[in-house]
Amino acid sequence: MYLNLENVMKVFPPRGGVSEVTAVNNVTLNIKKGELVTLLGPSGCGKTTTLRLIGGFEVPSAGKIILDGTDITELPTHMRGMSMVFQSYAIFPHLNVFENIAYGLNVQKASKSEIERRVGKVLELVDLTGFATRAPNQLSGGQQQRVALARALVLEPKVLLLDEPLSNLDAKLREQMRTEIRRIQQTLGITSIYVTHDQIEAMTLSDQVVVMNKGVIEQIGPPQDIYRYPNSRFVANFIGRANFVEGKVSKSGAGRATVDCLGSSVEINTKEKLDTGKKVTLVLRPELLSIAVNGTGTLKAKVKRSLYLGNAIEYEIEAGGQTLTFSETHPDRMKMYDPGAIIDLELHNEIVHYLLT
Repeated sequence: MYLNLENVMKVFPPRGGVSEVTAVNNVTLNIKKGELVTLLGPSGCGKTTTLRLIGGFEVPSAGKIILDGTDITELPTHMRGMSMVFQSYAIFPHLNVFENIAYGLNVQKASKSEIERRVGKVLELVDLTGFATRAPNQLSGGQQQRVALARALVLEPKVLLLDEPLSNLDAKLREQMRTEIRRIQQTLGITSIYVTHDQIEAMTLSDQVVVMNKGVIEQIGPPQDIYRYPNSRFVANFIGRANFVEGKVSKSGAGRATVDCLGSSVEINTKEKLDTGKKVTLVLRPELLSIAVNGTGTLKAKVKRSLYLGNAIEYEIEAGGQTLTFSETHPDRMKMYDPGAIIDLELHNEIVHYLLT
């Protein structure tokens, strides 16, 4: 592994009448060279503190941080070979684009020819060729973020740190910029750690997602594994949306089980043999339910609410005494049902995940 956090803790001492706070609690994390890893979680979960510990902006209360075989736990920020892109662009308003990007190279006393070469190269990389003499107030929000990214990349860091860099952009620009960040990261093959509370950013950008909660890591894995196979209610609820359905195993065999729930029976795939009578919680993503064709569904439900979204109809329904939500996206089945209507549903049970209770 290229970057390792070994049992890292950060405890902030009491202050202002508030008792000590354990912001990062015994975190161990291993990152491969060239990976983009996202630290994801709600406000106060410890993701930004973890990033600041990696970058040297905070000192761990315990544990070690190892980069490429070297213990950097005690190294100051400027000696770690890392660059940070902050939530606020932190662009110098009195410097033009070229001067902003070249700032770090000037501090390092690079030669004029080296500065021109590297700034020109990174301007092309972030698609800002021709903008070198522009003032910051002549740039859009997306262009300013590209300048901030270029200023970090021009130093050719070993690790690129990004602290919610897109939070100040509107939705369309965020979508464009996350695509650009991923393209640039893959082009350079640069090890990157990205902090966000936005699940879409995490899913679309990452090689690995690290879900954090209350200072600890809840789950680590590729985006598709985190979404499809959450290991807790917290992860399932934070990554996307989920209906949690309580059920009891009525039949079990090798790799399959029948669960009684929602006034019916659902067959699911299992990774272990579940004892008959075992209570489980099914994680039903909204897209796993759809309106059945010609009444062939396995679940009957009453419509409580329907909402037309253009590319989908979102329903709130009642089945087996429980309220669920689902999204119908199939064009042939996107008929609006009024509240009170009884509908047949089919469940894509082959990809239903379960949690043991």
